[in-house]
Amino acid sequence: MGMLVSYVAATILLIPANQLIIGFIFLAVCVFLVAADKEAKLRRRMGVLLACVVILGLTDINTSLSNDNFIKVGVPFTLVIVLPFLYQRFSGDDNIIRFRFWPRIWRKHDIIYTVISIPLAWLVLKGYAWGNLVFLEDELFRHWEMPKEPNQGMIRRLFIGINMVGIWDELFFVNTAYALLRSLFSYKVANAMQAVLYTAVLFDMAFTGLGIFIVFFFAWTQGNMFEKSESLLWVLIVHLIVDFFLVAFIVQTYYPEYGYDFLWQTKFGIE
Repeated sequence: MGMLVSYVAATILLIPANQLIIGFIFLAVCVFLVAADKEAKLRRRMGVLLACVVILGLTDINTSLSNDNFIKVGVPFTLVIVLPFLYQRFSGDDNIIRFRFWPRIWRKHDIIYTVISIPLAWLVLKGYAWGNLVFLEDELFRHWEMPKEPNQGMIRRLFIGINMVGIWDELFFVNTAYALLRSLFSYKVANAMQAVLYTAVLFDMAFTGLGIFIVFFFAWTQGNMFEKSESLLWVLIVHLIVDFFLVAFIVQTYYPEYGYDFLWQTKFGIE
């Protein structure tokens, strides 16, 4: 229990709260408890995960669309996917991180949930934006800065950037973090721990206010779908559906004349 509590505290303090000193104190406690554990695989896998928490805690996670920021955020984001995979391969550990795309069993529940996620994504994002504005006076979709005048190049850059982060979310939080945790703990514990990490990073990025609850629930459902299907197909499709509406709402916030055809919008004479 102490290890789990210190993991959660370190994750929250290092990533969204940016309290490095106290965050590293809790991290040190967690590292000590992990190192003292008798089970070798727990020491290895939790050690890898805690290293990822440190990398993300030291990363300036933000929504800037500049080339510099793509590199500053993209490099550590890539490292927390690649390094655990390589460590697992060359350390002789079990094949936990698999990057399996196609489901071994096609379940109708996954298909139904994926279809339902289309109206749900629209409804939840609209409700989230409304709640943040009403209760916190915070315009969610302006967390991403766009030019005053519409620019198709920037809109495409926004679309590519958000979708790249969305794909990364599932490759890291579910395929990597959840897979490592699930090999050590029960489904409920592992899913809750990955959801905490998921929420911490996305809160730090842009999903503030009511996002604590909404992102945690979304992360939990993604972990649940991955647990049942053991594949990336459904979690990626659902996340990209959410990202499509997210980009659409951001664009419409800045440029009300735009519709859901924002990627190929030309009728307003915009290049």
